[in-house]
Amino acid sequence: MKSNENSNIFFITVLLLLLSLCSSFSVQESEVIASLLNSLDAKKPSPSEQESAARGVLRRLLPTHLSSFGFKIITKDACGGNSCFQISNYKSSSKDSAEIMIKGTTAVDITSGLHWYLKYWCGAHVSWDKTGGTQLGSIPKPGSLPPVKYEGVTVQRPMPWNYYQNVVTSSYSYVWWDWERWEKEIDWMALQGVNLPLAFTGQEAIWQKVFAEFNISKQDLTNFFGGPAFLAWARMGNLHGWGGPLMQNWLNKQLILQKQILSRMMELGMTPVLPSFSGNVPAALKTIFPKANISRLGDWNTVDGDPRWCCTYLLDPSDPLFIEIGEAFMKHQIKEYGDVTDIYSCDTFNENSPPTSDPTYISSLGSAVYKAMSTVDKDAVWLMQGWLFYSDSVFWKPPQMKALLHSVPFGKMIVLDLFADVKPIWKSSSQFYDTPYIWCMLHNFGGNIEMYGILDAVASGPIDARVSKNSTMIGVGMCMEGIEQNPVVYELMAEMAFRSDPLQLEEWLTTYSRRRYGKSVQQVEAAWKILHRTIYNCTDGIADHNTDYIVKFPDWDPSVNNQHGRSEINQRHKLAGIQQQRRFFLRETSSTLPRPHLWYNNQDAVSALKLFLDAGDELAGIPTYRYDLVDLTRQSLSKLANEVYLNAIHAFRDKDPKALSFHSLKFLQLTKDIDTLLAADDNFLLGTWLESAKKLSVNAEETNQYEWNARTQVTMWYDNTKYVQSKLHDYANKFWAGLLEAYYLPRAAMYFKRLLKSLEEKEEFKLEDWREEWIAYSNKWQAGTELYPVTAQGNAFAIAKELYQKYLT
Repeated sequence: MKSNENSNIFFITVLLLLLSLCSSFSVQESEVIASLLNSLDAKKPSPSEQESAARGVLRRLLPTHLSSFGFKIITKDACGGNSCFQISNYKSSSKDSAEIMIKGTTAVDITSGLHWYLKYWCGAHVSWDKTGGTQLGSIPKPGSLPPVKYEGVTVQRPMPWNYYQNVVTSSYSYVWWDWERWEKEIDWMALQGVNLPLAFTGQEAIWQKVFAEFNISKQDLTNFFGGPAFLAWARMGNLHGWGGPLMQNWLNKQLILQKQILSRMMELGMTPVLPSFSGNVPAALKTIFPKANISRLGDWNTVDGDPRWCCTYLLDPSDPLFIEIGEAFMKHQIKEYGDVTDIYSCDTFNENSPPTSDPTYISSLGSAVYKAMSTVDKDAVWLMQGWLFYSDSVFWKPPQMKALLHSVPFGKMIVLDLFADVKPIWKSSSQFYDTPYIWCMLHNFGGNIEMYGILDAVASGPIDARVSKNSTMIGVGMCMEGIEQNPVVYELMAEMAFRSDPLQLEEWLTTYSRRRYGKSVQQVEAAWKILHRTIYNCTDGIADHNTDYIVKFPDWDPSVNNQHGRSEINQRHKLAGIQQQRRFFLRETSSTLPRPHLWYNNQDAVSALKLFLDAGDELAGIPTYRYDLVDLTRQSLSKLANEVYLNAIHAFRDKDPKALSFHSLKFLQLTKDIDTLLAADDNFLLGTWLESAKKLSVNAEETNQYEWNARTQVTMWYDNTKYVQSKLHDYANKFWAGLLEAYYLPRAAMYFKRLLKSLEEKEEFKLEDWREEWIAYSNKWQAGTELYPVTAQGNAFAIAKELYQKYLT
């Protein structure tokens, strides 16, 4: 292709993009967004600092090729007025010069270009360490990198922003991270093109200083802050004190860590999103300011409304004290971090309804939240999760939504359409009533480990939203509750920040397979085609949360409502046998028997697993393959275990102790065998989670508290009584070696033992006795200190092959 032809194509691309933006926003609205972007650009470091930061990412990722790439910051004008990266051959006659030049409007655009080149010219792959890590073996040696054809390639961002994180990711995934782990994550973010990350670490240290100005002592805060693993929900006003108190050592170290995080984000040209004041206050404030308009919110998931943990205090936005506290927090935050952003996150009623649905009140609330930001930062923009419009849709009708969204000037609020991959609110809200929003993929709840996704929706949803009539979309985002799972979903979603047209997914998945494993292997490429139309094609509209019976054991008495229960089980068995062309619609019913979400025929997944095993001789030594093999084997066996559980319950109802014993023992053996499989891969170990928690402590008291937090979050989660388990038990369930054998297995064994005893002795099944036994066991395990392995044991490929032969042939 000739140079002038390339120029024409580039000009047409820019023109089409501008036309697209003009059709989405009015001229006035576009000017507001442009002004915001210019304000944020002014905060970015110098080109040389950003180029140096980009080279730091390359040095940590691929130190052998540090001299192979040239990096350069360019203006948006060179990209047609938008953000972009450009990849070209390095033009130099010097023998020792770089081979590839990558230019970008920010350092994160440069690193995005680097990642794009490594993917599409070198066949490399980068994912989280816990999902197999990097595959860089396909990259040629320095001096032999593939050249870029013609004059190179320019890739623009069709939308300004690529957002990252959910407010609860900080607790489900990041809670025990040190700087070493954070540095890896920020590098991953930079390579994926994330330029608008949430930065919530360390805010409790600032709140401590703010509340001191209002005569609230450190002691007063012991029942306000949650423990380390539950900080996200304390920040949102869902709970207080649970898992606490926070030690001063934690507060100090987290503040230092936050400064490191922000410094690196800024160096890379990212715009961090910082917290702001939502009205959540300590109980002591009511005593100190008795005339202040402070009310208590409702109970959020405690067993019996225990005031030690529930019903947090909310300072009404109409009270002058609201603005005072909000301003104080903003000032302290800027004093600690500097002028690093204009975008602030605030979620006023996350899973807690306002005291009134009066639109005037809701509007005043929004105005007060914004005023607390903008009085200190005149350019402040409020970023809000749109989760409340989905989770409490009965309350948030159009008048209430409009009142909140229009309570601030246009362009001063951005909404995260948090669950757009499944339940897009932009479609039913007239594009959030003209408020700019970011199309987000939520995908994961509770940090569960389950293969799941909607690849077709991810590949087309953001594009459909962007080009829709009167679109107010300004970015894409990843808002999972927990990370380090389903790497294919996150690589695709991150790539959509740079895609203007729908992808051919079959072709993309073939290249993904080749990149991920470093070579073309027919069997795994065929397996990915199966996975695409089954596991990664969940179109039933159900919000996925892993409730497989191994990790969320049913709390019910199968002898009650016998006829209804028998019908329920028979229907479940019938559904399990439906062939792949039929959809599964396993929606909630009035039955006490919970139903694990199944949206595909498990036999298809088993067929994909067979293909993976057939490729083992070629790929068994590759970490990315091993992770996927273990994950797919675990997935297939866990779905089989659901059917075995139902067989056991069927035997109990038929009063057949022999069959009950057979099926219950099979369920327990499956649990134990899956644990053995998971133990053979470093990425599925309970010990890693526990040891990372203990590593942050400085004394025995902290060690015990942090370990209790870590153990409790992934099991009981919240409070319980002697006979009533937490309402959130198993919400953050994990398929981790150690957790299956030490926690899930004994619980199931206790249950089946009591079922069998009730048949053999012709007694009623004593559900309360079982609850008492296993809840006592859980409480003891949560307080335990026994050690679990932090390194893999066994041959994952050999174990997967053996379990396939044992259960799935």
